[in-house]
Amino acid sequence: MKVRTKSKKVNKAWLNDHVNDPYVKRAQQEGYRARAAYKLAEIDDALGLIRPGQVVVDLGAVPGAWSQVVRRRLAPAGAAAGALPGTLIALDLLAFEPIEGVTFIQGDFREEEVVHRLEAELGGRPVDLVLSDMAPNLSGIESSDAARISHLVELAVEFACAHLKPQGALVAKSFHGSGYSQQVKLFKERFRVVKPIKPKASRDKSAETFLVGIGPKKTPPVPAG
Repeated sequence: MKVRTKSKKVNKAWLNDHVNDPYVKRAQQEGYRARAAYKLAEIDDALGLIRPGQVVVDLGAVPGAWSQVVRRRLAPAGAAAGALPGTLIALDLLAFEPIEGVTFIQGDFREEEVVHRLEAELGGRPVDLVLSDMAPNLSGIESSDAARISHLVELAVEFACAHLKPQGALVAKSFHGSGYSQQVKLFKERFRVVKPIKPKASRDKSAETFLVGIGPKKTPPVPAG
């Protein structure tokens, strides 16, 4: 006899929502690896962050939908093999199915050695746009999960402020809840313009939102002693 558990009901409901999701269907039709592509596309449509010739870093890139959006917008008319007008470096813990013109680094962004590999790939070039769709594996313990989310946001902010051009931008995933107001405060301390955005492609039930910081502020040097 099969026992119907709550988790099975939840999984069935999620699967039903997913199959009937218009963004999922659209992603399949337009060749995107995930519906998340439309979250970044909507943010970029509103703010005009991605332009040909830029240097872009995509953190938490797997499965690659955001990198696909960036690649298409760096070369709106298409690009011959090896001739992408711009630089796109993607990073993730997980393996990444290759995308033409995208340099991929596999590793944990929380580790200094991985960040050094990313910096070596940049070769001292300033960055126009940092994207962070990074999210931790959630435990269900609110305080622990909030701390993990905040840590990833803080790492993205630190990296962005150290490498962005004066008018460069950071787009980072966050979640409404414990720690969110502190993340907004951090963005306001570190960027001249801050815009929280919840794209239409982000599910209504999700607490997910995105923080956009434009124009990193020059942080004053820490006094000696």
